[in-house]
Amino acid sequence: MKRFDAIVIGAGQAGPFLAARMVEKGMKVALIERKFLGGTCVNAGCMPTKTLVASARAAHVARNGAVYGVNLSGEIAIDMKVVRARAETVTMNARNGLIGWFAGMDGMTVIYGHARFEDPKAVSVNGETLTAPRIFLNVGARPVIPELSGINDIDYLTSTSIIHLDTLPRHLVVIGGSYIGLEFAQMYRRFGAEVSVIEHGPKLASREDEDISDAIADVLRSEGIDIHTGASDIAFAKSSDGITVATDSARIDASHVLIATGRKPNTHDLGLDAAGVITDKHGYITVDDRLATNVDGIWALGDCNGHGAFTHTSYNDFEIAAANLLDGDDRKVSSRILAYALYIDPPLGRVGMTEKQARASGRKIMISTRPMSRVGRANERGETKGFMKVIADAETKKILGAAILGIEGDEVIHGIIDAMNAGTTYPALQWSVPIHPTVSELIPTLLGDLKPVQL
Repeated sequence: MKRFDAIVIGAGQAGPFLAARMVEKGMKVALIERKFLGGTCVNAGCMPTKTLVASARAAHVARNGAVYGVNLSGEIAIDMKVVRARAETVTMNARNGLIGWFAGMDGMTVIYGHARFEDPKAVSVNGETLTAPRIFLNVGARPVIPELSGINDIDYLTSTSIIHLDTLPRHLVVIGGSYIGLEFAQMYRRFGAEVSVIEHGPKLASREDEDISDAIADVLRSEGIDIHTGASDIAFAKSSDGITVATDSARIDASHVLIATGRKPNTHDLGLDAAGVITDKHGYITVDDRLATNVDGIWALGDCNGHGAFTHTSYNDFEIAAANLLDGDDRKVSSRILAYALYIDPPLGRVGMTEKQARASGRKIMISTRPMSRVGRANERGETKGFMKVIADAETKKILGAAILGIEGDEVIHGIIDAMNAGTTYPALQWSVPIHPTVSELIPTLLGDLKPVQL
């Protein structure tokens, strides 16, 4: 039996950094990873996909060069092998950076293998038993594969496998109209594939307000993406040249199918029962406001605890755990203001409440919107799709939430994120003096147009 001060299971965006902090404090730590260091973000999520998004944008800009007075002769050709290799290079650089970092860290033992609990203080991996008074779970999540007619008869793609494609689909059908599916839909349309999106729900990006969802759909349709919402009776069958995808209202001849219907936590094979760790009906590990499970000495961080399926929320879980356990602080998950982005082009930056949530809260609220067509930077760049939206509390003058769907929306939203976290009232932010010409300079104007709404 090998003894450690702490065991971290899973090397995503929380566990490794927490392990490193503990090693800095002189602790002996085992970091166990069944596959690759870096987790989903580095290996199958943010880094490779955003690299692919960049390649797709380059193709889009090249095709539209004449609008800017840049004339390119001939058709724009996409070399998918180069596109794939570039994404793999970005991933490998990040993964190897982690390998090198940990290799030079005294007190850190990295173990590759599948860990399972033997009891609340011990896990087995590769035939060995490891024990520690503190165990942290950072095991991430994987794609959900729904039970749809004929799905087991076809070769489908997931968000993990599609990034390894080195050929261009003739016609890609995306099942699922949420964040992951929409990013791949636009990406492959810009690479040159025909693309259809099939969504069971009534709108795309169902978490968003209807006006945002409609604007997202308009962006994608403007680029030739076929969108089917409210689809039912989804079924698949092999055809002579690919896959037939049928719904209650459509029949599509596809070459490839991407299943993008959500993700589920990797908690099914950890032996949680042996440790007594409780999960909810979806498999997410139940944690308190400080990320502790129901079992003393076991914490759950990142996607597997159901408190945010984002790299930045996972990293913030590390920050909360480190502050509380190592720095004598008392930080809580409930203090976190949720923010995220959808990386279509133009991107959506989101923070805090939607309008629907704000109305349901019973507060007296104020709302302001502004089309991107009235933003100087957007006009100068010729990218005027989308709009800005902000919601505030009429009594406290605090900003409740915002959405910026438009050029650089994923960056512009940070000014509002910072103001909300600092507790700044919107009048104070309204009187800031922004830089011209930027997209962010419209934030004070947007705030100045806040008007009361009837609930």
